[in-house]
Amino acid sequence: MKVGALARLPRRGENREGRFFICEAAMSDQAVAQAFTAAASDMLRKGMHKIEHCVAQLNDEQLWWRPRPEIAPQMNSIANLLLHLSGNMRQWIIAGVGGATDTRDRPLEFSDRSNRPKGEILGQLKATVDEAAAVISRLAASDLTAARRIQGYDTNVTAALFQTLCHFHGHVQEIIHLTREQLGERYQFDFVPKGAEQQSAR
Repeated sequence: MKVGALARLPRRGENREGRFFICEAAMSDQAVAQAFTAAASDMLRKGMHKIEHCVAQLNDEQLWWRPRPEIAPQMNSIANLLLHLSGNMRQWIIAGVGGATDTRDRPLEFSDRSNRPKGEILGQLKATVDEAAAVISRLAASDLTAARRIQGYDTNVTAALFQTLCHFHGHVQEIIHLTREQLGERYQFDFVPKGAEQQSAR
């Protein structure tokens, strides 16, 4: 090599002679799968925490309150959203991914007017989230690309998880909005920034 010339550093997966080898530092497929499923389960539990935080501030009547029923009677109460999330997660993860029998009655999730106590409705969703998290924790790397047919859609396990998590957190934000709409200034925030790092990037 000429004096002053730059030596080419080995690319990832090469040794200094340019021969390729399996990089020992690279994560295995199973390690990647475990990181992904752990993050998915954590997202479920964080969303469930936000729901519990909202429901704790409401009474039974507020849980079943429907915004502007005289104008838009199809708008959902928080209770109906909790039933909907439970049904969706059971269909997509517990049955669709985990293999359990699909017993979902989607229209009933929205038409229910039973006014059941909030502890019962919330407990049903929490049990579903726990069961779904258990299904996710058992997934191996080879499971993530496995084909599934769920709710009439051809998909795979990874796509099913993404769909369910996005759907879940979308309705979490709706539940937060409905809680704040009812409580106004009495609403208690779950997240309160602490320290400069959480306040601003500047």
